[in-house]
Amino acid sequence: MHKFFTPIELFTDTHTTIIGEDVRHIYKVLRVTQGEKVVINNLNGEEFLGEVENVNKQEVLIKILKKLDINNESKLNITLFQGIPKASKMDLIVQKCVELGVSQVIPTITNRVDIKIKGDFKKLDRLNKIALEASKQSKRTIIPTVENVMEFEDAIKSMENLDLVVVPYENATGFGIKSMVKTLDLSNVKNIGIMVGPEGGFEEEEIEILKSKGANIVTLGPRILRTETAGFTCIAILQYELGDVGGNI
Repeated sequence: MHKFFTPIELFTDTHTTIIGEDVRHIYKVLRVTQGEKVVINNLNGEEFLGEVENVNKQEVLIKILKKLDINNESKLNITLFQGIPKASKMDLIVQKCVELGVSQVIPTITNRVDIKIKGDFKKLDRLNKIALEASKQSKRTIIPTVENVMEFEDAIKSMENLDLVVVPYENATGFGIKSMVKTLDLSNVKNIGIMVGPEGGFEEEEIEILKSKGANIVTLGPRILRTETAGFTCIAILQYELGDVGGNI
């Protein structure tokens, strides 16, 4: 059954309407027809079973049949503070982190972020579109957001209200996520921040600042991971240890 996202403003008590780019995909590629059942998400964490009443080139009209008791979201609220990488690596980072259950991604300027990127990072619209498409593919209930670029110092301040901060670091030894989890009161861990450095990693001074603020500096294993791999690897491990990856069995 196909699933679509449309804003809550386009809902009435009995119907909703899909407009925009999805319409062409619906009638041209998916070939959805009148009477077909679909799932509709209102971009507000609610999903409904609907029946297609009319399809044309401008809009798709859907009759709402019932509200669904579906929540595909992890109990963990994970924010990725990603040191801005070069080229199109951020596209992959956003896509895979959304699939793994991240709540938001914040591009972060650290000392080793390329100076050209610092002054020319204008990809938020495209990255949020990637987040939307990844949400559709992975059947997320909530669409994560890619936020405005943040300086390292501001990122540190925003971490103060988090329950847990994890920083994968290539020079960390002997303390990984498995060891970290054993030290936690799991009943108090919901809001998690992960900070990943750009190409070239963190400077030692940045690591010391993170340590002083209570961040857990961890190793992801004996092999050095690229910046575009480290974030979603860390998310996957945390979701397995604390969240819902791997199932409940």
